[in-house]
Amino acid sequence: MIPAAPERQLGFAACFALVVGSMIGAGVFLLPVSLAQFGWNAVAGWGISIAGALATAITLAGLARKLPHTGGPAGYVGAAFGPMAGFLIGWAFWVSVLVSQAALAAAAASYFSVFMPSLQASPTVSALAFIWLVTLVNLIGVVAAGRFQIVTVAMKLLPLLVVAIIMALLLAREGTAIVQPFPAEGLSLAAISTAGAITFFALLGFETVCGVSDRVIKPEVNVPRALVWGTLFVGAVYLIVCSGIVLMMSPGELAASHAPFKDFVQTHWATGPALLVAGFAVVSVVGAINGFVMLQGELPRSMAMRGMLPQWFHRTNGRGLPVNPMLLGSVIVSLLVISNTSGTLGGLFTAMALLTTSSALWFYLACAAAAFKFRTMMPAAVLSSLFAIWTLVGAGWVAGSLSFVMMAAGLPLYLRAKAESRKAVSGQSMFRSSGITSIGNPCGKTKR
Repeated sequence: MIPAAPERQLGFAACFALVVGSMIGAGVFLLPVSLAQFGWNAVAGWGISIAGALATAITLAGLARKLPHTGGPAGYVGAAFGPMAGFLIGWAFWVSVLVSQAALAAAAASYFSVFMPSLQASPTVSALAFIWLVTLVNLIGVVAAGRFQIVTVAMKLLPLLVVAIIMALLLAREGTAIVQPFPAEGLSLAAISTAGAITFFALLGFETVCGVSDRVIKPEVNVPRALVWGTLFVGAVYLIVCSGIVLMMSPGELAASHAPFKDFVQTHWATGPALLVAGFAVVSVVGAINGFVMLQGELPRSMAMRGMLPQWFHRTNGRGLPVNPMLLGSVIVSLLVISNTSGTLGGLFTAMALLTTSSALWFYLACAAAAFKFRTMMPAAVLSSLFAIWTLVGAGWVAGSLSFVMMAAGLPLYLRAKAESRKAVSGQSMFRSSGITSIGNPCGKTKR
């Protein structure tokens, strides 16, 4: 028997905040350093990656509208190609969520060390503290997590707004002289491709809302709206703010920066506001972790409810929260952080970012294939597929192969779930053959 669906408590505002909060995390605050060498090619790279993310979001929106009660990503693919395909993609998606959290925790600890330099001596401990603090918030309840997400989104937008205002004032005062000149040789296709692959990591997370669709009021309406508008909003903010920093700071200064947003504000304003921006950057990353912690519990619960994972993943506490997968996920993320052999938060962030992107791309390709199968959002699905293949090639075969292996590693759990289902069906058949029509009520009479 399929357990009853949980109470739907998240409206459009919480869904929009979940999309925006999951996307605006460590990426936008760290990527200017990685993009310093690309200049105007980075601007073009942002344009391509934003277009690809928007095409994928529209594809997912079509699937969410057509299949609002299938439990999100794994349900979409499972409805199109069968339960095993749905499980593999759902598992890959869950793996990418966990790996992302390790990268985000490293970024949160790195920015927080601006205020407490002593934490630089124990980066692992501070990263673990962020993981378990946010896990505790989610264990309080989905409503608390949703409200926390709205608050953190409102706060994390402030540093982006500050930087945008400074850029506007600089342009008004000095004109285009402050901006790097357009390269005389023109743009480079190779540089654009590399920059596009780098920028796409910052755009991951818009699909998060699909994984909690069972908790959403009118998911066929609110999930698609949040997907499209959230992705478009974040993409526009990234294009303006991140590209502005790349074009208004010298490449050498930017490449050497540990906190580019803070350094930009400090250069063009003052130290006090710069520290404030660093503080809000910490809030931004914590908000992204919150969205992923919520998802790391809801996605396995939804998969278990549909027989893709053992029922251990579906068991909830008195508040209806899937505590088992939520705690298991945080334990795995903690192990990823502890296993960081580089000893630095930057090394952990770099390693986890590439693996996250590769894992997510398998999910995007499968969802585009599901859209083809159901003949929904076909133009967007074509663009999404082409973009995913292009980015997967750019990520390299090592990351792609490792993400595929991690996806297949969940198959024993899928087989265990199927064994549980067969056992349950066999048990029901035994009761029927014995003439028992109601467990605990042998006479079959209705209890009042």
